[in-house]
Amino acid sequence: MAANFIHKLTSQFLTSSPHPVPATNTTTADVEYPSPLSPKGSSGWSLPFLVDDYNGRLDSIRQSEYPQLFEPASLAEASSTVPQLKTVFLDHAGSTLYAASHIRAHADGMLSHIPANPHSRHAESQWTQAKIDYARDRLLAFFGTSAREYAVVFTANATAAIRIAGELAPMDPAGGVFCYTQAAHTSVVGLRNIAAEKGVSVRPAAFSDIYDIVAPQNTHGCSLLAYPAQCNFSGEKFSLDVAERIHQLYKDAPQDNGTDGHLPWWVLVDAASYAATSPLSLDVLPVAPDFIAVSMYKIFGAPTGLGALLIKRSSIPYLSSKRHFFGGGTVTGVVFDRQWQRFRHDVESRLEDGTVNFQDIISLHHALDAYERNYGSIHTVNHHIQSVTRYSVAKLQSLRHSNGMPICQIYGHSGGSDFGPVIAFNVKDAQTRFVGYVEVERLAVMFGIALRSGRFCNPGAAQRWLELDSDDIVRFSSLGFVCGDDHDLVNGRPLGALRISFGAMTSKLDVDLFADFLVRHFKDYMALDCKDSDFCTSSSINAGALSSDEIDSSKAIESSSPASAITISSQVDNTLQIEIDQVAIYPVKSCHGWTVPANMNWEVTRYGLKFDRSFIIMRENSTFPMQQKRNPKMALIRTAIDVQRLILTLEFPGLPPLEISLCADDLCLQGMESRVCGDSMHVSRIMSDEISSWLSSALSVSCYLACDQRLLWANTACGLGELSDMLSDSATIDSADIVYPSCNRRANISFANEAQILLVTLESAQQVEDWIAEDSSISSTSPASLEIIDVDPMQYRPNIIVKSTSAEKSRAIQPFEELDWSSLSIGPGMTLDVSGPCTRCKMISIDQNSAKTLKTPYSTLARRMRIDGKVVFGIYLDLVLEGENNPFTISSGKTFNVVPAYTRISALKKAFI
Repeated sequence: MAANFIHKLTSQFLTSSPHPVPATNTTTADVEYPSPLSPKGSSGWSLPFLVDDYNGRLDSIRQSEYPQLFEPASLAEASSTVPQLKTVFLDHAGSTLYAASHIRAHADGMLSHIPANPHSRHAESQWTQAKIDYARDRLLAFFGTSAREYAVVFTANATAAIRIAGELAPMDPAGGVFCYTQAAHTSVVGLRNIAAEKGVSVRPAAFSDIYDIVAPQNTHGCSLLAYPAQCNFSGEKFSLDVAERIHQLYKDAPQDNGTDGHLPWWVLVDAASYAATSPLSLDVLPVAPDFIAVSMYKIFGAPTGLGALLIKRSSIPYLSSKRHFFGGGTVTGVVFDRQWQRFRHDVESRLEDGTVNFQDIISLHHALDAYERNYGSIHTVNHHIQSVTRYSVAKLQSLRHSNGMPICQIYGHSGGSDFGPVIAFNVKDAQTRFVGYVEVERLAVMFGIALRSGRFCNPGAAQRWLELDSDDIVRFSSLGFVCGDDHDLVNGRPLGALRISFGAMTSKLDVDLFADFLVRHFKDYMALDCKDSDFCTSSSINAGALSSDEIDSSKAIESSSPASAITISSQVDNTLQIEIDQVAIYPVKSCHGWTVPANMNWEVTRYGLKFDRSFIIMRENSTFPMQQKRNPKMALIRTAIDVQRLILTLEFPGLPPLEISLCADDLCLQGMESRVCGDSMHVSRIMSDEISSWLSSALSVSCYLACDQRLLWANTACGLGELSDMLSDSATIDSADIVYPSCNRRANISFANEAQILLVTLESAQQVEDWIAEDSSISSTSPASLEIIDVDPMQYRPNIIVKSTSAEKSRAIQPFEELDWSSLSIGPGMTLDVSGPCTRCKMISIDQNSAKTLKTPYSTLARRMRIDGKVVFGIYLDLVLEGENNPFTISSGKTFNVVPAYTRISALKKAFI
């Protein structure tokens, strides 16, 4: 699906007229773009930037060396057609791409030689040791220096290199300081714990303040300064001459506050991001840093298990000798029964604990060969990267809404500072409000675009550019907002950003495709504003209003301009009655649902629908339930309830059916902690090897079943007396018998995400299908075209599907008007309150029958149905019981009366935050 989008858009760039954009990295100084990318009323704009393409070789390099970017079949036909891109890869700061010739050469070498443990003395071992030694020399040459100036200590990654540097720096507890700059990666910030253990004070600082901190008059002991050569958040570069400037500060200063023979300040440069595309040229520096940390996969794409710490030879005699550990290969002698050992003299062997990753080090030779063959040198790559970065920044800055407001807010790349090939930004709507970066990323993934979102393991830069203070971060953490979760906006403020980054093989076409994606999905988008009133009365739906014959402005849906949106009107009359079409439950969270048989009455309990989401599947050694969006095979686990026998049956292709009792008393349970949607919960693991083995076989991962025993007791007669006693007097509850969730918000819901019940309307589901068909009718050369598929309403995983009733006095449901419903009344004292819209993720695009990930309906909703930057579909309901009424039952054919009050903002915030 994603590849089809990219291919169609590529074709558009190749065939657009009258202003075609070539697929190659054109060397034309002025390039005009097709009108779909242009501001309203303009036929195009010019960006006067030369985009380097290695003298016309880039397309050939990409097709021969990076086939993973393309659909394999299209590469075979590349001589006669344009190869079909499978992925627009813009996450090179995370990891760049490896060359095919590198991988093939390494595979051939592994089959023609026998790499062996270099600690042995046979021929294969000696051959391996020679390869390791030569790799050190080649790597130093790549960084513009030699073994005379620097030692290379191989590590697992750049983080391990940084940790070793922190251990080796002889920081003085009597007056020493560990100083790190605001743009430092988390791995550098983590050195403050090592400093604290040494009794050294910690000083975070802006880069502009470091020369005051390191000044002789402010230095009272041996200290360590750590900073990144390039910020991995914004791309901002920092000078490599810091060690030289410190040397100049101390040139005429007395040498009584440092280590004899070494200045009191040691310098560690984190070059993992910088060295990927920029030359270090260490021998050019009059005074080079003491330590430099680098990562191989950031530069070459592979190997991934290899980093290096470069240590300046002249600094080695002054390194701290206090290491907390030694391993095989690091000592020349050791005794068993007392504290005596002798370390090897060369720093490489002394610091490389155990056997080095010799296979990956051998792979490094092939990586260097491929790099030199394709690009010549890091200087050539840097020239290309600079041109791509300048072009990309200008392109993103040029993207505008029709009212002239920018689509992107870029962090950095201005103010005269030097920036590398990393661009952090957020998307804004036409009214300058932020669009959630998680939603942008999800949609990008659906269209085959690889980028990064979050704070990128860089707390200081994130706080600086996003204007977050430390109290904000601490408060958000206390609310359960953690790195990598789906929380992206709080009160309209972004908690992170989007990041695109470039590598040696990035092409101009990659940037053009991404820019077109942003324009097609976010130009002229206007989010629902819920901040200025007590009630929400509208929902903006982007890019595709209903046709005029489908809209009756006097009813619930009105046309809105100029944003091409439909708006949910507040003028909803009181005659709406709706009918239940289907009732469904999901006994096991994230697995296939079970539709309640027609006309069977199904109980609505105080926790939601009976047996709904009573179980979760958890991986061994994890506290989080498994989710279908990360484990699509869960959709193939079908569930069924035998209400007479109180049995849950699970089915999976190729496995025998599995029966599980729904009586808690029949299960062997063990209490444990879990987290559901950020909330801490006490759950019960079902101690059954049969169940765990069945689930593990189905999902190809070691996992087990857990439950909330409250739900089983509440839903069955088993233990009903015990449950009644517990509910009547919570003070008598024995934690050995039952435990409640620690968060009040989850006290009355099951393992569902946000509320007890999810409702969707057939009318809204049909509208989405109509949108998909509408997009599919667009010319085949358009990237917006989609395959026509039937989207069953069950794809949205609802509990209740409703439709317009045939009653004479009741009007028809209008698409999406449910967003303005306040409550549903089924009878006296029996009400389901609407708590807000259901925010959606890509899980709704996982086909529930095949487990295949489709582009629709998520991509369609993302373009047309967003509220406060969130993709929404359906509404959450919570049961409200008045007086002594017992929980009621529902079934297909039963009717509800709709209370047409507005949806409160507080409810929306509950759903979003």
